[in-house]
Amino acid sequence: MLDYAQARRLMVDCQLRTFDVNDVPVLDAFEAVARERFVPPGREDFAYIDQTLRLPPEGRAMPAPMLLARMVQALAIQPGDKALDVGTGYGYGAAILSRVGAAVVALESVADLAAGARERLADAGGIEVVEGPLEAGASQSAPYDAILVNGRVETRPLALLEQLKDGGRLVCVIGQDRAAKATLFVRAGDAFGARPLFDAALPALGAFAAEAGFAF
Repeated sequence: MLDYAQARRLMVDCQLRTFDVNDVPVLDAFEAVARERFVPPGREDFAYIDQTLRLPPEGRAMPAPMLLARMVQALAIQPGDKALDVGTGYGYGAAILSRVGAAVVALESVADLAAGARERLADAGGIEVVEGPLEAGASQSAPYDAILVNGRVETRPLALLEQLKDGGRLVCVIGQDRAAKATLFVRAGDAFGARPLFDAALPALGAFAAEAGFAF
């Protein structure tokens, strides 16, 4: 049987630290949260590979550890921040955000995934799992200091950006296929600055698909 604690340490040392993840609370969170609990049943031994893991239904995925870690690091979470985890799947990203100090709303549109997230996060304090359309966000708990999107978007997630506080940050992978980049958005009043961070690949979230004929 795989030693998951050892696999977690190797993930942190060999994947995260070598991919420019140097924020100590983020590294500690990835070593503390048992990733194998958040993968599809029967896939536990694949939890710590350096790859995106597919989730049911088709088109949904759990970001690779190093990709998720750099996205979380870019959000610069401070203790007490309110965060929205969009497309939470089984809740791993929400668990990481909570571990670095955020009060988390975990948003999921697929009923089976939302139920799985509630089950896996039942013992975690400060996380609320809500079910609803991803593109609409969770305005009932807005505004947010930080928003994490677990999947690729093809257009700016405008409804999510509007749910940020002034100075709030949103990180997502945006663009078409291989041209996609992890990008950090920061709100300043009614304006939103965008800064590309690094090339990244994730399955597209259908809720954020570009209209036919649209070029990002």
